[in-house]
Amino acid sequence: MKNVTESMLSRLYLKETAFQNLMQKRIFNVLLIATPYDAFILEEDGRVEEQVYNEYVALNLSSPPRFTKVANYAEAYEELASKKYDLIIAMPGVDVSETFREAVHIDELYPDIPFVVLTPFSKEVRRRIANEDLRGVDYVFSWLGNVDLILAIIKLIEDKMNAEHDINEIGVQAILFVEDSIRFYSSILPYLFKFLLKQSMEFSTEALNDHERMLRMRGRPKVLVARDYEEACALVDKYGDNILGLVTDARFPVNGEKNPDAGMMLAEYMRRKRPYTPVIMESQESANRKRAEEAGYVFLDKESKTLPIDLRNAVRRQFGFGDFIAYDPGTHEEVVRIKNLKQFQKEIFNIPDNLLFHYCSNNSISRWLYSRAIFSIADVLRNFNLTDPADVPMVRKLVFESIVRYRRMKNRGVVAVFNKDTYDDYSNFARIGQGSMGGKGRGLAFIDQIIKRNPICDDFNGVRITIPHTLVVCTDIFDEFMDSNGLYPIALSDAPDAEILRHFLNARFPDSVREDFLAFFDVVKRPMAVRSSSLLEDSHYQPFAGIYSTYMVPYTEDKEERLKMLTDAVKAVYASVFFADSKTYMNATSNVIDQEKMAVVLQEVVGN
Repeated sequence: MKNVTESMLSRLYLKETAFQNLMQKRIFNVLLIATPYDAFILEEDGRVEEQVYNEYVALNLSSPPRFTKVANYAEAYEELASKKYDLIIAMPGVDVSETFREAVHIDELYPDIPFVVLTPFSKEVRRRIANEDLRGVDYVFSWLGNVDLILAIIKLIEDKMNAEHDINEIGVQAILFVEDSIRFYSSILPYLFKFLLKQSMEFSTEALNDHERMLRMRGRPKVLVARDYEEACALVDKYGDNILGLVTDARFPVNGEKNPDAGMMLAEYMRRKRPYTPVIMESQESANRKRAEEAGYVFLDKESKTLPIDLRNAVRRQFGFGDFIAYDPGTHEEVVRIKNLKQFQKEIFNIPDNLLFHYCSNNSISRWLYSRAIFSIADVLRNFNLTDPADVPMVRKLVFESIVRYRRMKNRGVVAVFNKDTYDDYSNFARIGQGSMGGKGRGLAFIDQIIKRNPICDDFNGVRITIPHTLVVCTDIFDEFMDSNGLYPIALSDAPDAEILRHFLNARFPDSVREDFLAFFDVVKRPMAVRSSSLLEDSHYQPFAGIYSTYMVPYTEDKEERLKMLTDAVKAVYASVFFADSKTYMNATSNVIDQEKMAVVLQEVVGN
């Protein structure tokens, strides 16, 4: 093991994950070749395009694909010549052989377009396919009318297209699924992808805003499918260090012949590469249960009516999804349950030494982090092969320090959406509302981004350069406050400043924002500056600097008293938009007063 020392902790560097560079190759246009009857069934009974779109929306996925339907291969060639397609799905008609002949021809003309055959399945169809030339076909699937299979096919092809870059360059994990039965993988893959996509929605809550949440979902584990031993071993050789877990059939081809020991051979090969990789073995032959369980694998019965649920539960438990649960090895009782990274940071000192040693030494903690796309911490922990229980205290410090640095890095340079349940000392810059942050807010966010891009700011001659805790109340809150209290008539009138201010101070502040302010107080226990940040402030040619008011709010232990002072200060900043000096300056700069909107920046200040 690499020794964990204090000097190493001080030099700990976490690489930020470039989620924006993941999943660069996508399927946008699908050509569906089907007889008029099959196309009608898909469209009217299956409503394939509508349902795929609905699945994308429900799973928070972007860019659902568009489907173009043609009735025969003559029409297909016309479409392929006139438009770019990313995937071809063919449903064979009466002449099954035609589909496979045309697939070879299309593959010669358009080798980069994946070709998938979708067919109702029976013993007769399976017998006929066994004698076909499959060179032009990427996958054959059994179609039983489940539109989730279309979604699974699209995601499977996208995973295959992006695997090399995303896994080897970024560190995205993969689940290796080995199965040669078309009927079986056609029924299991939709469940597996649905589970993974829902998990990615859950772990994306670690993101700080909607844009980051969408990007983080690209970091979900990929599914790689192999249909024989040689194909599976090639994937293990290529991606073994990043395989989260193996799901394998017991019997599948080795050197072209069905081998009843293929699953055990593959699992042993995988474990030689990565000793603690979890293995789930599926089989119709109950004799394989004993062999699998003796080897430390999870066994699932393919004949079980609850197989999809059993597989989902096994993947969740074995591959690190869901909550991280530490069990007492003697009593098997739950000791600690951890739902997210923030809680992990708190609970790391409550996990007993023997359990921490167990879960670190078999990579359970890094696997949990990988499954949630927290690659930078997972990489650090996996690189330490813990073998000596005496090293546990330093590893505990390593885990804690890694989480602290990761959360600090993640928060810097990002405008987070304020969440009262997750906001804490590591939250740097947050916003309440969806409107503009105004000129000053944008400027501060830009400074925060500059600091993030220059790692020297973390240790500039022993000093860490950062902006103070900052919360921006966006312009839509200003609009809500003005409209709900009917303030525009008095604000736009020629009433004296004192009269306008009085009306603003007597107006009711939005209750939801008051709740957020109370959560902000739990973190910021210092005086605060309440600063104007209007749309026009800090503009290049007509700056409004110094026109609007800034207020200082002292620190007090009484939260309600502090809340009253803070909301009054925000109301007063709002009112200053409509004071006489502001209106005069507006006229002088040819701006219109009722187009001005005010955001407010709250910042902690030094001193007591």
